[in-house]
Amino acid sequence: MAKSITGYDWTTILIFLLLVGFGWANIYSASLGVNTGNFFDLNQVYGRQGLWIVLSFLLLIIVLSIEPRFYQRFSSVIYIISLLSLAGLFVFGKTIAGQTAWYVIGPVSLQPAEFAKVATALAVAKYVSGIQVNLKEFEHQLKVFVIISLPVLLVMLQPDAGSAMVYFAFIFPLYREGLHFAYLLLGFFAAILFVSTLAFGIPWVIGGILIIGALMFLKNRKRRPNIIKYLFLIAVAVGFSLSVNYVFENVFKQHHRDRFNIVLGKEVDSRGIGYNTNQSEIAIGSGGWFGKGWTEGTQTKGHFVPEQHTDYIFSTVGEEWGFLGSSFVLILFILLLLRLLYLAERQRSQFNRVYGYSLIGIIFMHFLVNIGMVIGIFPTVGIPLPFFSYGGSGLWAFTILLFIFIKLDAERISYI
Repeated sequence: MAKSITGYDWTTILIFLLLVGFGWANIYSASLGVNTGNFFDLNQVYGRQGLWIVLSFLLLIIVLSIEPRFYQRFSSVIYIISLLSLAGLFVFGKTIAGQTAWYVIGPVSLQPAEFAKVATALAVAKYVSGIQVNLKEFEHQLKVFVIISLPVLLVMLQPDAGSAMVYFAFIFPLYREGLHFAYLLLGFFAAILFVSTLAFGIPWVIGGILIIGALMFLKNRKRRPNIIKYLFLIAVAVGFSLSVNYVFENVFKQHHRDRFNIVLGKEVDSRGIGYNTNQSEIAIGSGGWFGKGWTEGTQTKGHFVPEQHTDYIFSTVGEEWGFLGSSFVLILFILLLLRLLYLAERQRSQFNRVYGYSLIGIIFMHFLVNIGMVIGIFPTVGIPLPFFSYGGSGLWAFTILLFIFIKLDAERISYI
């Protein structure tokens, strides 16, 4: 480790330290109570988070001490262990708030779904970087989708839809390595159709599909387009739209339906299922340009936002640090993502590059969904803000995920 310490990307490490430090400061404020002890009081949320942070520094030292070849050579073993840890929850796990997602060992709770993202990133990088693998071939596409789908299935059974959603992040490395753009378009249009059907109803959406299909056909009529292909695509789109209500009513749970309806404006529930989001928006809006000051937020001190130190920690930033403080956090995440993108593109090893893009995708998904959830444009799904929200499992998993890549990048010249 010592011989290559200057090779580590200290820009990325500095952003990591800023996020972790500012995150703890806001967790301290969000969990501040009447019976507050010192900063290191382990009976308090902020004290426990401080302990997780200290242990994460020990963890990153271990990660950086391991030879980079280890991560590629044993990625399959790590992946299998992660699947077993997810499956083991249904026998040894503890159910909290309706989710069987934690192993409880004395005072410590561990959520294997967080660490499974690291294992899946390694497994995807290992498979895609194989010599005979070509993501333009359906056989290899199917195999990599199976690798991604197995942990998703186990996480959904907990059930934890939020963590399962994060696995869409793996479309980024797959697209970078040759997956056809049509898959991105397919996913995008499926999401648009799903939301549009819920928002406007089936007749309006089907009418829109027919009009768009006809216009596209007329636009390309000079090229003599295949009308059968257009009719097939229109039929698929119409069939998907017709299935939306069934999926929404029979696959989604009631609280998921309620949250979607609130975001779409079909229901108003500021005291029930929409209480968290409503209070979060109030807290952020009350911060103004400069905020009310650290530990001075009235919404935060009054604990009006439930679980504010976890998934809704950004509302504390908005209230106490205002628009400027919120912008600072957003800029930090954007800088981190751009820096990681630069690092991923300079890798000489395909394994390194695929892993780097997996890291970028996972952080981006968490960032996008969490911020969107807190400001009310996405339904509440329970996704933490990386390096920022309270929780030992999330902090440790993101630390491992990030510093494996930092280690791979530091050895990118000697490790090919």
